[in-house]
Amino acid sequence: MVGSHQVPVVFRWTGSWAGTSLAGPDTWGVVSQHCDGKSQSPVNIVTRRVRPDERLTPFHFIGYQDTFHGFLRNNGHSVQLDLPSGIRIRGGNLTVPYKAIQLHLHWGSDGGMGSEHLIDGEQFPMEMHIVHIKEEYDSLSWAVRDHAGVAVLGFFFQESVSANKKFDPFLNGLKYIRQPTSSTTLRDVALDMFIPPQSNMTKYFRYDGSLTTPSCAEAVVWSLFENTIPLSRKQLAEFSQLRFSDGKQMVQTYRPVQPLNGRQVFYSRGHIAAVSTGLLIMAALVPVALCLHTTT
Repeated sequence: MVGSHQVPVVFRWTGSWAGTSLAGPDTWGVVSQHCDGKSQSPVNIVTRRVRPDERLTPFHFIGYQDTFHGFLRNNGHSVQLDLPSGIRIRGGNLTVPYKAIQLHLHWGSDGGMGSEHLIDGEQFPMEMHIVHIKEEYDSLSWAVRDHAGVAVLGFFFQESVSANKKFDPFLNGLKYIRQPTSSTTLRDVALDMFIPPQSNMTKYFRYDGSLTTPSCAEAVVWSLFENTIPLSRKQLAEFSQLRFSDGKQMVQTYRPVQPLNGRQVFYSRGHIAAVSTGLLIMAALVPVALCLHTTT
């Protein structure tokens, strides 16, 4: 259970960043001054302090059900799947449509705790970020110049007893990219395979933050979904078979939580008392909408 794990105290990312000798996030300010900013991500979401916002309507997922051939790579610090620009999101109080560019994940060690964001101080085994940019921009490097140029959808993973067969194509691809800079192609996959059912994705947290790796640009509208994605312990452990750019085992790939510094976290439902981490666990095990006592 998530509740049996404490907040991680030490970040143990042992890999280097982008070919430098920087071994951990405490040194990232040398790479980019943004990493020492006041609106950084990830954060610990304290549910008794979140504020309901009825403007946070359900998202419209365009192209999420369409199959594509995706380029899967080991970029030296995570695994990344490039996405076709025809995939888009609207709604969710976003001012304009955003187009998808890639997804990547953050994890712990051999299936242990490794999410970036925390809920009431509790960590999940893994976290997936689907990165979108405003349609008007051609690249992430242009989008981060806009304080709301990037929209990231964040999903927590939960350990399950049985394997999640929908993730088999992704996990099979990992076998070909264990070494840094290696890549392969995932064929005939769709984003719908890797996320909760869209009907169960109306409940999410929202705040303004940053990229969780350098340049740490403070240009991200974060949406972190309540419903979790189930993977077995064996499936979760597959990610730890990858290697950092320095050849070491790719584990503990999460940035520690950053101060909120007065930022408000919002929630997409109209009445909030307390979000139960226990319900988050149940969401992974029981595929039905839950009535709640109320995601770089």
